[in-house]
Amino acid sequence: MWRDPGAWIALGVSLVFIVAGFVMHRVFLKILKTGSPEPSVPPAGQVQPPPAPPSLESHE
Repeated sequence: MWRDPGAWIALGVSLVFIVAGFVMHRVFLKILKTGSPEPSVPPAGQVQPPPAPPSLESHE
């Protein structure tokens, strides 16, 4: 069995997937632990207008 090239290819591909999964797991944990930045809040008393809706007119 250990002399079969197909077995070594299968073991190599499996090892690559295991390593990739471990690396992705570490990256996801790092992202989840750091969190996202807080959204910027305008100062009190200043209300920002809502964004304008897209124009429905054709520009021909």
